Amino acid sequence: MDDTSDDDYGLSRRESRREVIAPELAWLPPRPDTRRHGIGVIGCGGIAAAQLKVYAAAGYRVVALCDLDESRARSLRDQYYPEAFVTTDHRALLRREDVTVVDLATHPAERVALIEAAIDAGKHILSQKPFVLDLDVGERLCDRAEAAGVLLAVNQNGRWAPHYSYLLAATRAGLLGEIQSVNFTQHWDHTWTVGTPFEAIDHLILYDYGIHWFDLAAQFFAGRAARRVSAMVTRSISQAARPPFLAQATIEFDGGMATLNFNANVLYGQDDRTFVAGSRGSGVSCGPSLSEQTVELYGPDGVARPILSGTWFREGFEGAMGELLCAIEQGRTPGHAARDNLRSLALCFAALASADSGTAQIPGQVRCKE
Repeated sequence: MDDTSDDDYGLSRRESRREVIAPELAWLPPRPDTRRHGIGVIGCGGIAAAQLKVYAAAGYRVVALCDLDESRARSLRDQYYPEAFVTTDHRALLRREDVTVVDLATHPAERVALIEAAIDAGKHILSQKPFVLDLDVGERLCDRAEAAGVLLAVNQNGRWAPHYSYLLAATRAGLLGEIQSVNFTQHWDHTWTVGTPFEAIDHLILYDYGIHWFDLAAQFFAGRAARRVSAMVTRSISQAARPPFLAQATIEFDGGMATLNFNANVLYGQDDRTFVAGSRGSGVSCGPSLSEQTVELYGPDGVARPILSGTWFREGFEGAMGELLCAIEQGRTPGHAARDNLRSLALCFAALASADSGTAQIPGQVRCKE
């Protein structure tokens, strides 16, 4: 017979669910002086269209658009920034004095030369993710930008998605204490990539998509060394896409662990959950998608349920550009600086190598994607 009392189990559980006022944290995207900056966008594909919609709503000033397909640039110009300059030559965009910041929304392989050209032109840069295919190349670009006095940041928009931004703010404020573990579990439908160029990416889930969560893991464990990474991928029995849609990764940090669990072939009943466990409390976020999340903070006084609004793309893209613009205004390094992002890429590259080899890898020793 179980002789445990309510004081052993039931009472403590009830106390932990007492409703308390959610702490006020700085989770909203930063607000720059939008009049001071002229943005030039190079690469006018699908992601640029999503960004420009957000930029226009936020009041960011886009003054030039560039794409090898002039019709794509003109289409976005007409839709969001009717007075913007349009060109097919990135050099013409970089020569413009009204362009102070370049948003590079191209694929990684061709982005390196564009980053170099933008640095030489003295333009600050927001690079699309994943930043580079090679850590040595990334370090060289960071050195070059720093020598030129140019800020180089990476569009890791997940950091400013409302639920992640709030959980990160709670972590940085010490509300959860020392982080012990972080678990990301996602069940979603990524089948829109079938028949697109994305299907050619071997590690589509761990790399192109998963870089957001390697980056978030690095943020939750900021200042703590990553010791090793183990990962595996496999094809779902029912998937139509070429690359594996099932993936897992485990990252061992000093005194903690992060796990990433992905199933990208869930057509019905999608579910997205994050659990952050600390020595003083826990943070939980869950919902059917990245843009529909409920956040709870658990601590000794009870549970807090902050009321958050916004979406993965809207606040995410606004925050990524806004943080860079604020850093320019304040003469500081942006929180999503490219050099910081190399730590996230090192985790990702180690995971890819682990999935391919079947053995754990040490972050930083795997220098490139392949």
